[in-house]
Amino acid sequence: MTFKQPPHLAIGGPWKWRSVDLVTLALLGVAFGVAFWGWDIACYPAIEAAFAVFPPGASITVGVWVLPAIVGALVVRRPGAALLCELLAASVEALLGNKWGLNVMLSGALQGLGMEIAVAFLLWRQWRVAIAILGGLLAATLEIAAYEWWVYQTEYSWTQRFISLGFGLISGALVAGLGGWALMKALAATGALDAFPPGRARLAARA
Repeated sequence: MTFKQPPHLAIGGPWKWRSVDLVTLALLGVAFGVAFWGWDIACYPAIEAAFAVFPPGASITVGVWVLPAIVGALVVRRPGAALLCELLAASVEALLGNKWGLNVMLSGALQGLGMEIAVAFLLWRQWRVAIAILGGLLAATLEIAAYEWWVYQTEYSWTQRFISLGFGLISGALVAGLGGWALMKALAATGALDAFPPGRARLAARA
């Protein structure tokens, strides 16, 4: 099998969206949204209880909500993919019900924007694990410093706020960045992403 362009880049260049790109992002967004709903019900109450004596530590979970942005961008590799996937996941989570209501839409926008900034900085041409980690870091920063400090953490001291940000950065790098990269690789290994750069790169490596 031959490739007319590097297999790690989006077919036709980053701006040439295809129907399969949109359909796949929709499927990913819905899947993540349902997973978020389950996470909100089954896991998050226990996490809040565990960090009741030190609430800033709960930011260690931020990376979970950033995963759609990381995976969506890594799979489709076009401008807006991270934002679209994240907003779709947030929409499904909001429709199914959660403790934050429609506020998750704003969170989703900020988290998606973080990854969009990371990939745009390199013109959608560099797709290594470092870009996933950078996207996770930027998404966590926007979520916490631009939003949670002023909405959910207003009673925190500045020391607590920066501790919260620190936990969020760790989660953004490890859970969202490395975790999103690992999830993308796992999906590609099944052959499910052969129409996308991760799958094409896998096929090229085997050729």
